[in-house]
Amino acid sequence: MKILSIETSCDETAISIIDVQTKKKVVIFEVLGNVLLSQAKLHAKYGGIFPMMAKREHSKALIPLLVEVLGEAGMLKKKNSTIGKKEKSHLGKILAREPKLLEKFLKFIPIIEKLEIDRIAVTSGPGLEPALWVGINFALALSYIWRIPIIPINHMEGHIFASMMQKYEKLQVTSYELQIPKFPILALLISGGHTELVLAKKFGNYKVIGATRDDAVGEAFDKVARMLGLTYPGGPEISRLAKTGKINSLVVLPRPMITSKDFDFSFSGLKTAVLYLIKKIGRLTPQKKADIAREFENAVTEVLIYKTFGALKKNKAKTLLLGGGVSANEKIRKEFRQEIKKNYSKVKLYLPESTLTTDNALMIAVTAYFKKIPKTKLPPLIKADGNLGF
Repeated sequence: MKILSIETSCDETAISIIDVQTKKKVVIFEVLGNVLLSQAKLHAKYGGIFPMMAKREHSKALIPLLVEVLGEAGMLKKKNSTIGKKEKSHLGKILAREPKLLEKFLKFIPIIEKLEIDRIAVTSGPGLEPALWVGINFALALSYIWRIPIIPINHMEGHIFASMMQKYEKLQVTSYELQIPKFPILALLISGGHTELVLAKKFGNYKVIGATRDDAVGEAFDKVARMLGLTYPGGPEISRLAKTGKINSLVVLPRPMITSKDFDFSFSGLKTAVLYLIKKIGRLTPQKKADIAREFENAVTEVLIYKTFGALKKNKAKTLLLGGGVSANEKIRKEFRQEIKKNYSKVKLYLPESTLTTDNALMIAVTAYFKKIPKTKLPPLIKADGNLGF
């Protein structure tokens, strides 16, 4: 089975093509093509992501990236053809919001042969709705012109599957294997927009048992980094600085909601505590900045550890996984490994490889494999949902 996937939920434009093989309880995903274009440098000067800029950049990038991924996959075969008036009119309606993308689409798609693809997967949410719509409409246009079934994918479910993807070394091409895990699974999903604990009794059956009440952990990293005069995105900068931080009796931060009886999180107060601490210290030397970064990272990690393993114990989860951009944090990964080794040796821990912590199309393709193909031949009604949940 071959799957083409499209991801445009935020500031990365990504397209991939995978071929799937099954071996009992193991699924092998051979990567035929995988490309990603980040907009991070464009948004960095503004200290955050501008949705309409993200939308514009996705629209510009999709056709060039499709050309690149088809080339990687050996599927870029040209032909002499045109699109009829009826098809052109319908495509015009699908891509009405993306006139420049439509122009490129009409020039390129008619001159390549239909792909031998079984399904198209596209992120439908959560994320920035203007950005999501670009990917959705592009996928709908491809689905229409090639008559290939299309499947909408929850971006956060993609992060769950990304965490279980392990490099498969036996094939000569880049491949991943996914061993069907023991259920129930507890997933800690941590990113710029999400901090939530998700319990799964089987694939597709999810329940959020804990979530942030205000700022997501990644958002808190970014805001604290800004307070310290660091560049965007703030997570990697905080972590880099924290490595040179020292124990400082004057630099102490709270561990918000760590003693609450639920599994919810709150990072807004921690962010405010950093602000007050900076005002109290006054002049920030490089060492004091490092000390604050260290204490902030420690506070976040301790809360995540306490809440997650409390939820794991109560729900008797047999598998624990971390997903999302913040799961790339070295401190967090180290502490979770140590806690598993020390107190939960019977629980399987999955940590995504660094390239799969960020938004990517591979995780969207892999998630689509576990979905049923729609029975109707017509493209489903897909809407961008910036707040899509489980």
